[in-house]
Amino acid sequence: MDTDVNRPKVSVVVPTHNCGPHLDPLVSSLERQSLPPGEFEVVFVDDGSTDDTPRRLAALAAVHEHFHLVRLENSGWPSRPRNVGVEHARGEYVFFADDDDWFAEEALERLYACASTHDADIVVGKMAGHRRSVPRELFRRNRFDATLANAPLIDSLTCHKLFRRDFLDKHELRFSEGPYRRLEDHRFVVRAYLLSGRTCVLADYTCYHHQRRVDEGNVTATRMDPAEYYAALREAIDIVDAHVPPGPLRDRLHRRWLRNEMVERLRGQRLIDAPEDWIARVVAEIRDILRERFAPGVAAGLPPLHRALAYLAEQGRLADLRRLAEWETGVRAQADVRGWEVSGHTVTLTVAAYLAAGDGPLRFGADGRELPVLPVDGVDPPPGVPVASGATKVDLVARHAQTREEIFLPVTVHTERVPEGDVLRVEHVVTTTADFGALAGGRTRGTWQVKARVSGAGWTRDTGLALLVHCAADGAPPRVENERSFFSRLRRLAGRLRPR
Repeated sequence: MDTDVNRPKVSVVVPTHNCGPHLDPLVSSLERQSLPPGEFEVVFVDDGSTDDTPRRLAALAAVHEHFHLVRLENSGWPSRPRNVGVEHARGEYVFFADDDDWFAEEALERLYACASTHDADIVVGKMAGHRRSVPRELFRRNRFDATLANAPLIDSLTCHKLFRRDFLDKHELRFSEGPYRRLEDHRFVVRAYLLSGRTCVLADYTCYHHQRRVDEGNVTATRMDPAEYYAALREAIDIVDAHVPPGPLRDRLHRRWLRNEMVERLRGQRLIDAPEDWIARVVAEIRDILRERFAPGVAAGLPPLHRALAYLAEQGRLADLRRLAEWETGVRAQADVRGWEVSGHTVTLTVAAYLAAGDGPLRFGADGRELPVLPVDGVDPPPGVPVASGATKVDLVARHAQTREEIFLPVTVHTERVPEGDVLRVEHVVTTTADFGALAGGRTRGTWQVKARVSGAGWTRDTGLALLVHCAADGAPPRVENERSFFSRLRRLAGRLRPR
């Protein structure tokens, strides 16, 4: 055990390559950390940049004693810089960050406190997404003994987490530098989850802001080669199969890749915009994995839309995949505010919400399974075959306009199922009574947008409610504004016309 009293609590490892000014938000967030500089370090590992990134990093290291720079020949991928960063890291824990993301001010302090209090090998901090999706269900609440069996950890497979350094060394956990570089974080993280003595999820504070750059500058943003990508995915499946016996848990873990890395590529605008020959290659890879690697329960447990996509892919029905994708671009959430009031710090709000398609509500079959009515034939399983339900649900979410932090509001839901011939129209009436004095641990200063999130049958769609909740200071009484009111529109117009 390392007895160095000067050992940092946390080492932040950051691979960099030609990031230039995109690095600034990360650096600023590290300079503002509540954890004292003497208790953490930052190891920048530059992967052969050809711009002024090395000069920028060297200047930072000259000013900040806890910032360090390691320079490498270009490897073309984050794996080697991360591995080298671990070897140079002295911290008790290691956090892997990307050069264009950033931390909340108390992130490192809170992550380390959680790890230390619960003797955790891994801590997964809540993330906010900027032009990219991040896990949602995982962060509904804190979890201090999370496993792949009792929590949706499998939804979070990026490496932006806190790992005990001794744990990484004990199990020789490093990122793959072999021929299959894609999904290297999946293989690293899923193996770490399976080996971890304790994994914690810190959900009551947004620790990490994960973004997709407007210029798509991230090296992993380029279109993947299907053969290489799915060979890498098979390696991730191999790791699960080596640790988890056949059965419901293995099926659920496999299902994550079938849903996210396979059929999600075959839906909506994403498929419409992709070259036809590339889609054909993706479909061929998915078909082979479905037939060779997955038990029947994997696809059967998918939501109805994803299950239909998997079936069409396995059958090679490319024209029907395109027809379904074109129809799906019209699926959206619809929500209307039925009433709201403010009493002290409390906002009470009632909303009616549903999934819509085309000119009206999405229709569901009336046979008790609530499967959505899709524009392609032959994709519904026969009656009597166990399948995942198509039932929908609604959450109300407060999203901070400046930080993008999202908070689930407490809701009660009444669902109305209205028969229309041989189909159903499903609508939800949702009520929340939310204490905006205590929201986000009392960190309420600023403007919050309230939106409805309708989930079910394979869709998750958000829609804003045109209600803004303004808090003048942390814990201050809220003021609710209807964006669509005449006076609200007048104030916005006056703001635009005011001289700068």
